[in-house]
Amino acid sequence: MNASSNHRVPISACIIAFNEADRIGDCLASLAFCDEIVVVDSYSTDATVAIARAAGARVLQRPFDGFRSQKQFAVEQASHDWVLCLDADERVDDTLRTAIESARDAGFDAAGYRFARLSDYFGRFLRHGNAYPDRVLRLFDRRRGGWRGKREVHEAASVDGAVKTLRGDLIHYPYRSLEQQLIKTQRYARMMAEHDFARGKRATLAKLVLSPAWRFWRGYVLRGGFLDGWHGLIYAYVRANYVRQKTIMLWLLQNGQPVVTPASPEQNKA
Repeated sequence: MNASSNHRVPISACIIAFNEADRIGDCLASLAFCDEIVVVDSYSTDATVAIARAAGARVLQRPFDGFRSQKQFAVEQASHDWVLCLDADERVDDTLRTAIESARDAGFDAAGYRFARLSDYFGRFLRHGNAYPDRVLRLFDRRRGGWRGKREVHEAASVDGAVKTLRGDLIHYPYRSLEQQLIKTQRYARMMAEHDFARGKRATLAKLVLSPAWRFWRGYVLRGGFLDGWHGLIYAYVRANYVRQKTIMLWLLQNGQPVVTPASPEQNKA
């Protein structure tokens, strides 16, 4: 990590992690230009913490209580006001690093910066459809923003002030296997359904039928997902299924039905 200079604004990189020993090393290496790296770990049982500390990161451990809350906690622990937030499965590419350094050297003329996220999908980077450019706001002045709101899944940072777009990509390796993706999307679908239900949102029979179809059509056809070959087709199918799961779960919740297996009497006594 670079030493702070009197002539440029220091940056703290903030990462949340849980059992990311196979991926966090490359993430940390891509952040070598930052002045500090903070890793908030949810009590990993693998070598995540050891790898992070060996790379010079400051590691804090905190029970996981939601993606948004965990990321905001990491931002609050940073030593510097300008923060760059990543997940352990993301890396800053060379073009993006150059763009960030140029913005920093110019004194940062916005409240925050967004950039494209390029995701690997089982051996191919998806450059079309709903997967790209998937621009995310991850570099910002925490005095003017942060991970705000109450939604703990599909969380997004926001700032008060101008937001500019930087060149380059945040390289993303989101899934280790199709099984992991299916488990992850089902978990996210449940969390989103519960969030929407708590906010008073309701599903309809029309949405049950049309929303998944529209997600597939928009991403695969209108946004050119078919240009990514079979990878794009499978990705579009799985994302449409996520919408289907979320809508079904919301429908069940509003009709008083459980979306997870209820605890047994024995578990309740424990």
